[in-house]
Amino acid sequence: MRVKYLALIVSALCSTGVMAAKNNVSLEDKLAQLEARLESAESRATNAEAQIQALQQQQTPPDNSVPTVAVESAEPVSSSAIPKLTLSGFGDIKFYGDVEFNMDAASKTGALTSIKTSANENWASGNNERWDINGRILLGFDGYRRMEDGNFAGFSVQPLADLSGSMFLDDAAFFFGNENNWKIKVGRFEAYDMFPLNQDTFVEYSGNTANDLYSDGYGYIYMMKEGRGRSDHGGNFMMSKTIDNWYFEVNTLLEDGSQLYVDQQYHGIDLENEKNVAYVRPVISWQDDAFSAAVAMEKNLVTNAYGYYDNSGKWVDQSDRTGYGLTMTWNGQKNDPDNGLVLNASTAYMDATDETDFTAGVNGLWRNFELGYIYAHNQIDEFNTANFDADCDNDCWVTDPGDYDIHTLHASYLFPNVMKMKNFNIYLGAYASWVEAHPNEGESNNDDRYGGRVRFKYYF
Repeated sequence: MRVKYLALIVSALCSTGVMAAKNNVSLEDKLAQLEARLESAESRATNAEAQIQALQQQQTPPDNSVPTVAVESAEPVSSSAIPKLTLSGFGDIKFYGDVEFNMDAASKTGALTSIKTSANENWASGNNERWDINGRILLGFDGYRRMEDGNFAGFSVQPLADLSGSMFLDDAAFFFGNENNWKIKVGRFEAYDMFPLNQDTFVEYSGNTANDLYSDGYGYIYMMKEGRGRSDHGGNFMMSKTIDNWYFEVNTLLEDGSQLYVDQQYHGIDLENEKNVAYVRPVISWQDDAFSAAVAMEKNLVTNAYGYYDNSGKWVDQSDRTGYGLTMTWNGQKNDPDNGLVLNASTAYMDATDETDFTAGVNGLWRNFELGYIYAHNQIDEFNTANFDADCDNDCWVTDPGDYDIHTLHASYLFPNVMKMKNFNIYLGAYASWVEAHPNEGESNNDDRYGGRVRFKYYF
């Protein structure tokens, strides 16, 4: 730029010399005018350079405002081979997870219904008390992309590892739609919760998948979960729509329906799977401020999906199942997080082949303390005692047609922010259950179960 200025000065001097010859204006006046022009041009150039630097700073935020990922190398590298983390740039990527370890003490295991405290645990029965340490570590990876018109698409995958050394999968789903409007979701996940248990820490038979919910020889706590999803033997396809305070959802679950029953046994009969079931589960929910309510239905649409052949060789269908549910919630923590009261009241009814099941529950949460009660009634019309496993007689209490009632009290308490860490909590949980068996033949009998848990929960 200085060279240009010198060239401009030489040119100007030459031109001013010629002009001086033609005009009587003094050389000193011309030089003064030229110097003023040069100072003005240099000032404009300085201002333009400052504007360019300002635009560059706007396009590239300061380093102290941008989250960074530090990459360290295990061995020296050259400046041209520095380790780096590269993302595709198509949307937001989120990495997260949680640690959940439990210390349990419980009476007889498997004596009420299926032991299914998490997606990765197998059902197990026995007469012994249980002292146990169990749990898992979950890793989550979410992707999300949103357009200016509200359209979005994304995915979620959540692998987990438990203390037995096994690897499992919680959610694996792809979704797309328009924000606050409509959404389509496909994969492995859970649909709308029609029987919320609030701060549930240790209710052994609650279950959280569509598999192993029914244990032959024990009671069934029906909670509108058969078509909810997160199955180990199938997948979901869900469509949902939001209109003002209304929310509509239809979830379809395709799976091996005989996996609902532990060991594929139902009423003393070994089931044979002929084709997959198709559960359709519509939900209608309404919410206004702290109050919300939802009604739902779930039904298997495929006839003769599973069953058995009787002594004459005739096929007997066992796959006819239709359920109904209603739940209502008051969430006072929306307006008062510290002192708000959360109340849930839910009921569910299952009309199945040779059996009907009714469940009702209520629970409340206030200042980290939760207390709840669940009542279940099973009416069994037929039961093949002759084929029933004799080894179960010592522990099973549903062995004949009749009425069976289950009562459960459950409670938990949360210790938040352990060691002043907002991502570290400890829960204390306990439950007590008692059963009343009224078979059509034989004497009525009662029994009870109980358990306690300390849960360590750490988020990252």
